[in-house]
Amino acid sequence: MEKKVITNDYVIIKAMDDGVNVIGLTRGTDTRFHHSEKLDKGEVMLAQFTEHTSAIKVRGKAEIISPFGTVMSDGK
Repeated sequence: MEKKVITNDYVIIKAMDDGVNVIGLTRGTDTRFHHSEKLDKGEVMLAQFTEHTSAIKVRGKAEIISPFGTVMSDGK
């Protein structure tokens, strides 16, 4: 059996305030949360879309860098 290589894009999330939530959402007919991280100011997370992850939700003030450009999310 041939091993499938995943070459999906990464996104970089940099917390601009304490308590930024990064949530991974599953693929398929039932979209569910499958992973959650809380970042403090200055912390950086690299996330990847995979065969299991179809969406990444960022809650809080953060800089999000992707192959499509950079966006700032608003805080609460």
